[in-house]
Amino acid sequence: MKRESKKRSLEKGYYKRNPCKEVFTCKVCGRLVTPEGAGSGHRNHCPNCLTSLHLDLEPGDRAADCGGIMEPVAAWVRKGGEWALIHRCRRCGALSSNRVAADDNPLKLLSIALGPLAAPPFPVERIQEMARLMGGSGSLE
Repeated sequence: MKRESKKRSLEKGYYKRNPCKEVFTCKVCGRLVTPEGAGSGHRNHCPNCLTSLHLDLEPGDRAADCGGIMEPVAAWVRKGGEWALIHRCRRCGALSSNRVAADDNPLKLLSIALGPLAAPPFPVERIQEMARLMGGSGSLE
């Protein structure tokens, strides 16, 4: 990267206005991550393991001093049907939402989205008991 363009990329808010064309190596899985294939100009997580680094306080500002690993902990659907990941920083606990990229690992995405169903906050046997009490009608009466 030329010195002038590197200096510009360090200006406050640069990544809010410009696509991020940097290539990086994922700190978790070691994969070389390129911006091609993301489906947008803003690649902020590894398409293989879906982890990121805590670099921003606001999207694109690069103002976070933490630098911790942001692990994907949940998935949600935005208005309009677009999927997004919730990342939590391992170091400071900060949460952020990041849109899913076109080339993200679909199996990893589904495993994150289905995680709460695989480990419900109550005993699974309770479901059978409730279904029996409802008698198939959906009511406890």
